[in-house]
Amino acid sequence: MVTGLPPVRGRVLVSGSGQGPLLRLTHPISFWGGVDPVRGIISDPRHPQFGASLAGRVLAIPSAVGSSSSSAIMLELLREKTAPAAILLGKADAILALGAVVGQELGYQTIPILELPMAALGEMSAEAVVIVNPDGSVLPVD
Repeated sequence: MVTGLPPVRGRVLVSGSGQGPLLRLTHPISFWGGVDPVRGIISDPRHPQFGASLAGRVLAIPSAVGSSSSSAIMLELLREKTAPAAILLGKADAILALGAVVGQELGYQTIPILELPMAALGEMSAEAVVIVNPDGSVLPVD
C-alpha cells in the first residue's frame, strides 16, 4: 500500500522500475574500490556505511566519486545479481548510468537511475520501502 506522502519526482537517467528498502548514504562513494560487486556491499573501510549491503536496495547517494571504472563495477553488480534495485543520485553521473545502459544491452536486469535532490526524500524514513517508477516518481510503501 502506498503511503499518504506525495511522490517525489526525479529526472530519469535510466528508465525502469525498482522496489526495495531505501538505503541513504551520508557521503558520496566511489564504486571503483568502494563497492565489492561480488558481495554487493560497501567495501571502503573509510565510508561511514562500510559493510552495508546495496543488493536489492534503493540506493540514495549525494553523488558518486568519479571514475570511469564505475560503469564496469555497475556491470559486475548486475552480472552478479548484487546490484541495487534502483539508484537515486543527488547529482547525475553519466559513467554510472552508462554501466546500467550497457547492462541492459547485455540482457541484465534493468535498474532505474534518477537524479533528484536528496532533500526531496526528507519525509521518507531512513529504511522505508520505496517504489521507483519509469516516469521518475518515487513512492514510499507501507
